[in-house]
Amino acid sequence: MQIFLGIGLGPIQTSIFLDGAFRGGFERLVIADVDAALVAALRQSGGKLQFNVATGKAVTSHTITGLEVFNPSVPAEREQLIAVAAGAGEIATALPSIAFYRHIQGWLHEGLARAPDRRRFVYAAENHNHAAEALEAAVGSYPATHYLNTVIGKMSGVLPAAECARRKLPALTPQADRGHLVEEFNRILIQSCDGIEQRQVRNLIAKPDLLPFEEAKLYGHNALHLWLGLHAQQSGLQLMDEISSQPALLERARLAFVGEVGAALCRKRAGVDELFTPAGFAAYADDLLQRMVNPFLTDRVERVCRDLERKLAWDDRLIGALRLVVSQGLEPAVLAEGAVLGARKLFGDDRRKIRAGLEALWGKWDGEAEVVWMRISQRL
Repeated sequence: MQIFLGIGLGPIQTSIFLDGAFRGGFERLVIADVDAALVAALRQSGGKLQFNVATGKAVTSHTITGLEVFNPSVPAEREQLIAVAAGAGEIATALPSIAFYRHIQGWLHEGLARAPDRRRFVYAAENHNHAAEALEAAVGSYPATHYLNTVIGKMSGVLPAAECARRKLPALTPQADRGHLVEEFNRILIQSCDGIEQRQVRNLIAKPDLLPFEEAKLYGHNALHLWLGLHAQQSGLQLMDEISSQPALLERARLAFVGEVGAALCRKRAGVDELFTPAGFAAYADDLLQRMVNPFLTDRVERVCRDLERKLAWDDRLIGALRLVVSQGLEPAVLAEGAVLGARKLFGDDRRKIRAGLEALWGKWDGEAEVVWMRISQRL
């Protein structure tokens, strides 16, 4: 029996992996989630859910049927999930961060260990350049199990049920307290491995070397999305599409995206792919900047700017982008403006408190940290 297992039921899971599995002809579609109310709502619907897709002109709804859902925090259901994991050929984790691996490693390890020689593709979708390696370290290595990193440049969000009703959009189920809204873009990259052409989940593009594309996503897409969000927040905007009324801000974002991050990546990754050419990266940036302000996404500025402690971490988007640009002998002058806004929001205006806060956040203060701090402090 062909089984797909999705762990975590956020919009990335529903709109990419679960939808791709539904279209791929699996005999069983199974979701693991610890939200008891959501699990109950899906069962009440008979295993049917809907999600919403924002195009450039409207919002459309898509339906998935035949879904089974189990809560691993319930002992009897945990045992069922262990059996599902043992038989699954493709598994996708879509959790808030890799820190959540500690919550799934026990039952997932037990399931995979029951059939260690089964060929499996495990997609790690936690927006971290080495999520697959972290997942393998947490769950364990098995002869035919391939843990694969992903690059997911798809913007998405969760809408409260009241917002779904106001906009006349379906919630996940009639009983669910939320709905999912994602953009139409669906070019999802995954790490390649032996036998990957046998996968059944649709709309996944395998790349032999994923890291350059991960860098473009995290230090380009994610970094500039946050950069724009922080500037929008400073201007009192509520929705990302309101930035369309500030063309000068969008042009400055493009300067950081193409002139700083793009120039650095084209220098570092020259020859890897058409993306890492001046024309290729400019087209990538222009497409993304347009998608970031899609009015049908109703992307809230508050959502983009939340969890700053993670987003200003040493290896994450803005600071990682600064480090990338500096490492290639270039100046991240515009990027640094976003880092300043984020640091002030977290630590206030006092330079000493900002430095102490960043030092605690980064967990280090070596020569590279001093160089990055200099670029930030010059604009305080």
